[in-house]
Amino acid sequence: MATEGENTGSDAPAVMWTPDPERAARSAIADFAGAVRDAHLPDLDPLDYPALHAWSVAQPEQFWSLVVEQLGVRFHDRPTAVLADASMPGAVWFPGGTLNYAEQALATGPGRQAGDPALVVATEDPAGTDRIVTRGELRNLVGRARSGLIAAGVGRDDRVVALAPNGLEVLVTFLAAASLGAIFSSCSPDFGTRAVLDRFGAIEPSVLVVVDGYRYGGRQFDLAEKIGKIREGLPALRRTVVVPVLSDPAPAGSGMVSWDEFLAGDAVLEFDPVPFDHPLWVLYSSGTTGLPKGIVHGHGGIVVEHLKMLRLHLDLGPGSRFFWFTTTGWMMWNYLVGGLLVGAVPVLFDGNPGYPDLHALWALAERTGTEVFGVSAGYLHACEKDGLEPAARHDLSRIRTVGSTGSPLSAAGFDWVAQAVGAAVQVCSTSGGTDVCTAFLGTAPTVPVRRGELSCAALGADVRAFDDDGHEILDEVGELVITTPMPSMPVKFWNDPDGHRLREAYFEHFPGVWRHGDWVVATRRGSFVVQGRSDSTLNRGGVRMGTADFYAVVEALPEVLDSLVVDTTALGDAHEGELLCFLVLADGVELSEVEPVLRRSLRSELSPRHVPDRFLVVPAVPRTLSGKKCEVPVKRILAGVPVEKAISREALLDPAALDPYLALAGQARE
Repeated sequence: MATEGENTGSDAPAVMWTPDPERAARSAIADFAGAVRDAHLPDLDPLDYPALHAWSVAQPEQFWSLVVEQLGVRFHDRPTAVLADASMPGAVWFPGGTLNYAEQALATGPGRQAGDPALVVATEDPAGTDRIVTRGELRNLVGRARSGLIAAGVGRDDRVVALAPNGLEVLVTFLAAASLGAIFSSCSPDFGTRAVLDRFGAIEPSVLVVVDGYRYGGRQFDLAEKIGKIREGLPALRRTVVVPVLSDPAPAGSGMVSWDEFLAGDAVLEFDPVPFDHPLWVLYSSGTTGLPKGIVHGHGGIVVEHLKMLRLHLDLGPGSRFFWFTTTGWMMWNYLVGGLLVGAVPVLFDGNPGYPDLHALWALAERTGTEVFGVSAGYLHACEKDGLEPAARHDLSRIRTVGSTGSPLSAAGFDWVAQAVGAAVQVCSTSGGTDVCTAFLGTAPTVPVRRGELSCAALGADVRAFDDDGHEILDEVGELVITTPMPSMPVKFWNDPDGHRLREAYFEHFPGVWRHGDWVVATRRGSFVVQGRSDSTLNRGGVRMGTADFYAVVEALPEVLDSLVVDTTALGDAHEGELLCFLVLADGVELSEVEPVLRRSLRSELSPRHVPDRFLVVPAVPRTLSGKKCEVPVKRILAGVPVEKAISREALLDPAALDPYLALAGQARE
């Protein structure tokens, strides 16, 4: 992130990208704005994004009705209203309407004919060949998988789950389940057994699709033992479908069939209409403390939200190549496959993004002609630190947008994209979450991009910054809130019949307003700067700062590979605790070399109050399975909370990364 001073007041960061007037005028969002002008706002300039956004949140019924009409939502039964109840929680969208996500995704039409590409499927194997799957092939596979699910007794409301990498089989399974009104969920095969059972066990699936193993970083990982334990822990399973990756043996065990056997039935592709809010999938909170929460989204809410974001904000349409690096355990997978809704061609990649080196994904973009190239901020920062110059080695001329999410992208990260990928490339730094399965802050084809900033709030997303008393504030750090409902807000939490856990998660702090849990600066320009999680804020001497600004300074030093900052002050404590900074250093680098530099940089670029009391070297920073730093769990451990109550080790990429923090907590107790 750019420092706070760069993003507040009149000292606006530099504009790094300006919309090309001709392209902006041809964009889908300009067409949509023209429809708004014709129907509702006769004086609207189609390129005036602030006016369009203001209308979209002031008139949600008009806005979402026009989204449905202009972007072609395929209703079976027409809804009787747009927003029958605007309460939060409890908003009722498009009552009476029925539709089906899979029908929308697999629809035919201009640019969506049987012979047109539907997907590109790629792996990390440098010698491998990318597979192009046509729309006709995909429809055939989904029809056969639907027959396989019916043969296994699956119907509406049954749960179908997949433990599989980001490939063709998991997508086919999802679409087949959705076509029946069954509920889908997925995990990446590198999840530990307990992490899988914590998620799938709660929803009691009828069918499990699982790979026999996977490849990552040039190594093979056999899942035979894990599959056995997972099946034992899912007593409601009626069928286990095994996808061969490492070999092609006949599955051994009652109720187990091969992928080919599963697809042996007729390709009968039908779509069962379901109510607008009928459950589509279950996603999960990180599960760092306690069991992960099962977050349920509906068919209709996801269809209209993803149509809006992918068509209007990313300007994707039939034939557009769309890539985001993700696993099936992260909501970005759900967002990526949503490209099918607008006729785009999702590029599915299974493997290590750094294998054999960090050029792997840029090479993938070159050979697939990717237009929107999405990754994590961490990946872009790693490329920057490694001195990569991908445009000098690869033809990246088709890339028009580089997306970044997962954590804040630093101002230096913006600079690196402009210098190493292309000055004409739009940097789309986004923020949203699993909770809404979308981005509510990001970019638009008609909005300039400023260094270190998220350009705008998305259409229909009334995003603001609140102070502690619930008053809107500008140009200073506040709680990120959403003040009007969005269709993709959760239908419910799983096993939360009275909704109390959902209310507690989002609506307890500011009744009737969604509190997301991030610190954000909302600028007078309409842009935003995300500062990090509000429950991990650094409050020193009354000066609050998000952790993102801190990491931007610390990790700008090439010798620092990763870092974690924790303010040990207890909530409500009048006496400040220690500010601790944990560092992962490059090989051969000593703390004595970097500590003086870091202290000077933090003092001058942040504030003297935010210079840590201590710097400590650790082998690794603990991260969740989706790659987020575990600031709050580490803070709780250092405060003396038993590890089993502070965090679930199964929710971590590397459970051993916790050990140095536990040792430090033990020393403090002694």
